[in-house]
Amino acid sequence: MTAEGSAGEPGALPAAHWDIPRTYDAEHPPTWLLRALRPPSRALLRRRWDIRVHGAEHVPATGPAIIASNHIGLLDGPLLAGFAPRPVHALTKKEMFDGHTGAFLKAVGQIPLARYDADPAAIKSCLRVLRDGGVVAIYPEGTRGEGLMRHVHTGAAYLALVTGAPVVPLVMFGTRDPGGHVDSVPARGARFDFVYGAPVYWEAQPWPRTQAEVRRTTAELRNRFVEHLVEATATTGRELPGPLPQITDKDVREARGVSRRTQS
Repeated sequence: MTAEGSAGEPGALPAAHWDIPRTYDAEHPPTWLLRALRPPSRALLRRRWDIRVHGAEHVPATGPAIIASNHIGLLDGPLLAGFAPRPVHALTKKEMFDGHTGAFLKAVGQIPLARYDADPAAIKSCLRVLRDGGVVAIYPEGTRGEGLMRHVHTGAAYLALVTGAPVVPLVMFGTRDPGGHVDSVPARGARFDFVYGAPVYWEAQPWPRTQAEVRRTTAELRNRFVEHLVEATATTGRELPGPLPQITDKDVREARGVSRRTQS
């Protein structure tokens, strides 16, 4: 079976789907369109930017895996979907799942996430993918920013403790220019570096998993990610873009489409 093959497709359900939280009734996000679009999208994106992938061998060729990435720019999601060594189902903010964009995201198997509330449906979708042997991608920081993993959420650690799936740290460089705003896109010819690190393994913990266990594992994962960031910086000679510019009232008005003429 190749890395681009059918691993992760639902079939006869593994016994793990009946473990708590049960996922035998959860829907496996579709994968066929995602796999079909990856080769042409990579070719198209490489015509515009210089895209380099380092350490892809750290992503297991088969079986469940969790890719935990920093999040610095608007392009992170599409680039991860296109250039990850295997097709990934990424947790994506629920606000993106409206209209045509939302229909496309669903068709390529991405998973909507309510970022500010508990979201059992998103967790069950991720567990379904992992228990079927697929790959989940998650941004532990929760939103775009500096990409330094100063603060991380517990989702990746929880998924690892439930399933025993390895967590592969990923550092992205270049997808936002220094000083660029949250939705900025680097100019044509810009170089992007995606650096995967050695996977981190935790044994699956039976239910009930305590909050203390999840918090401890989250701290360990953050420490590993910071170590990998140092390694990735040395490997590529790249630096992260720094903090996002402070949002002003003018930025908010422009984002809402309020012109000078309509201002009182």
